[in-house]
Amino acid sequence: MNVTVEELNTQLYERMFEEQGRFHDELLGMSPQDILDNAYKYVMREDLLLSLEYHDLSKNQCRALLKAETPLADLYERWENYECSHMEEVWDLIQCHANEILREDFLRSRCEER
Repeated sequence: MNVTVEELNTQLYERMFEEQGRFHDELLGMSPQDILDNAYKYVMREDLLLSLEYHDLSKNQCRALLKAETPLADLYERWENYECSHMEEVWDLIQCHANEILREDFLRSRCEER
């Protein structure tokens, strides 16, 4: 059977969506503290799913991920070890925002001096 790349991407997305649904249901059975402890994991898994909505993988990439029993959990685990760039982006955002405020304050003070 000749499966299209779109069908494979849909199959992968649906499997990962179901996997996230099970994780969601599992979270709802946890204590509030455990839910909070897993909030980041939940959000990042949602982001992985969202990425699949906007991008297509090749047939071979889909087939590779479909071999896994839990492709979403596997991708999240990989993300946890890959996260250093995310934290660098967070730090860059903090610095840029602080610098913008400093610049606005500086420009405002120059206008008031005139």
